[in-house]
Amino acid sequence: MRMNWEQLLNTSLLGDPDRVEDKNRPHYAQDYDRIIFSHPFRRLANKTQVHPLYAKDHLHHRLIHSAETSSVGRSLGIEVGQWLEDENLIAPGQKHVVSGVVQSAAAAHDIGNPPFGHSGEAAIGGWFAKQFRNAQGLFADIRAEDRIEFEKFEGNAQGFRLLTRLEMYRHDGGMRLSKATLGAFTKYPALARTSEAGKAQGKPYKGLAKFGVFQSEYPLFQTLAADLGLIPDTSHGDTCWKRHPLAFLVEAADDICYNIMDIEDAVEAGDIPAAQALALLIPVFGGTNRDFDSATVMEQIGYYRARAIGAAISACVAAFQKHYDAIMSGTFSASLISQSTVASAFAEIKSVAHQQIFTAPRKTMLEVTGRNIVHDVLSGLLPVYQELQEVAWDAGKLGDYHRQLVSATQLDLREVNDAYSALHSLSDFVSGMTDRYAASVQDMIRGRLT
Repeated sequence: MRMNWEQLLNTSLLGDPDRVEDKNRPHYAQDYDRIIFSHPFRRLANKTQVHPLYAKDHLHHRLIHSAETSSVGRSLGIEVGQWLEDENLIAPGQKHVVSGVVQSAAAAHDIGNPPFGHSGEAAIGGWFAKQFRNAQGLFADIRAEDRIEFEKFEGNAQGFRLLTRLEMYRHDGGMRLSKATLGAFTKYPALARTSEAGKAQGKPYKGLAKFGVFQSEYPLFQTLAADLGLIPDTSHGDTCWKRHPLAFLVEAADDICYNIMDIEDAVEAGDIPAAQALALLIPVFGGTNRDFDSATVMEQIGYYRARAIGAAISACVAAFQKHYDAIMSGTFSASLISQSTVASAFAEIKSVAHQQIFTAPRKTMLEVTGRNIVHDVLSGLLPVYQELQEVAWDAGKLGDYHRQLVSATQLDLREVNDAYSALHSLSDFVSGMTDRYAASVQDMIRGRLT
């Protein structure tokens, strides 16, 4: 089987397929606008990228990272789109569709991430795993095969849920984004249990390394995949799919930005010396003879960073071209960065990040703090759902304290009518919190005045 661009660039809207496209505001441009004006995107401004609750303004948070990833995605898309046009693989002018779709998907790529970064994901998953070990009340009513999507909470799947269900047209297409953008957004087109089955069988397909769809949104993705012509795979139980080709460009944009910007941030935070950062960036772009005698250290690093990003974009475009046939047939199973000419340079950057940046004392201390905040909030809100179950899911029958707690937090109990929807409502709320709001709610639950 082989995917085709006529289906892959389907810009009809999920939930509104008959909407006529405005030639001056194509659907991929509307996608971008809807994403950046949304509440979940705005909240990224107070969510951790690498350094939790950091006071320095120059360090990245999720919103700045998402904006930069979107910019790099646009560049990757226009370069690949131009090549596809030159090779007569897409119609003239469609390079702008490719670029716009990648830009929009890249802007949204972290929209489902919880507070405190990846440690926040682990904290949510760890709390749920502990509850399932006891398996009482709400937790006893969740099917064993569905527990994994809570125990290994995944921001990618939460992002798809936000985009297609929770925001704007609630339960009726969500943000109603174009199908091409949603396909490019979904790096892991599989359920949690399918991902686990694939990993248990050995080295999995790249799109099974994590999961990107909750059971609640699976029917939506089934329809989306059919309309986009994604290649199905039934070898791991439930059907999963091969990635949309543009998902590799979204992933590459993210890889380029977080790897390179983590190095710049690490100098700002004092985790690595400037000389080491410069030495890590030089192999990406080959170095320069430019005179930096009158420049500050951060100005020099900024120049190196810009050159490195440009070189990495070119390298990933070349990798896409080289592996084009495998990408279109669904047999390519790697990141573009790892198959590019800058692979070894990025591998060294990742090694330094794991050894010196991600284990920095202040970061580790704040991750422990963040974990405790997340656990306290989850534990503090759980009794609301436990009582809701006792009163047959009628929120109007909640006791005074829980009604006050729902009001104080604006906890959304709409459509909560069983244990599964209850636990997703709880994880929706906690994953949507900013770092500081989570700390504020913890204070309220613990009875501390702020």
